[in-house]
Amino acid sequence: MPTRIIIADSQPVVRAGLFAFFQNTDVQIVDDAQSCSELLEKTLAASPDLIMTDAAFPDGSPFDVIVELRNRGYRGRALVLANDARQFELAAARASGVDSYLLKRTTRSELLTYVRALATAPPHSSVYAGELNRVSALMTRQRVEPLSPLTIRESQVLRHIALGLSNKEIAQSMKLSVDSVKEHVQNIMRKLEVKNRTQAAVLGIREKLIP
Repeated sequence: MPTRIIIADSQPVVRAGLFAFFQNTDVQIVDDAQSCSELLEKTLAASPDLIMTDAAFPDGSPFDVIVELRNRGYRGRALVLANDARQFELAAARASGVDSYLLKRTTRSELLTYVRALATAPPHSSVYAGELNRVSALMTRQRVEPLSPLTIRESQVLRHIALGLSNKEIAQSMKLSVDSVKEHVQNIMRKLEVKNRTQAAVLGIREKLIP
């Protein structure tokens, strides 16, 4: 029985390439989507074994689509195929219920292996999580005490941290001094009880602390 998938990417050339990628294999592309709205609609209609999506679309976030699909009963797998692996996107993917996150430089044989394995692997299996393995341990961290509340300014700084900006870049973006940014970063890490900026970004995504 073929593995039924839907591919989603805003670029027609990428979708055409994926169709060619899976030609003459046991992976069947049952539909394709060029937007978040199409991905939601077509996945609910076709109920594929797996959806393969880019990490960003002009009309919204595929991670929000995945959350909505889970809420509406979709039990298939979700694989993100992205150009790079930014911490913010990895954290958002992990928090939304994405099963695997791979880079577009993945070879044909590797991608086939992941797609086939994900379609049959037990729920919550991390064997084929790909880049998500980098943040999985942080996202499942257990906390005993509630998180200390961040101020509005600290939440804004945390969002910039999650986007990968340096203190100098954050200062320029928010029109603050570098020393002020450093102080905000220190307060954020103290309140979240983390050791570095990556942990702060991941925890911020998981706990919905980022505006």
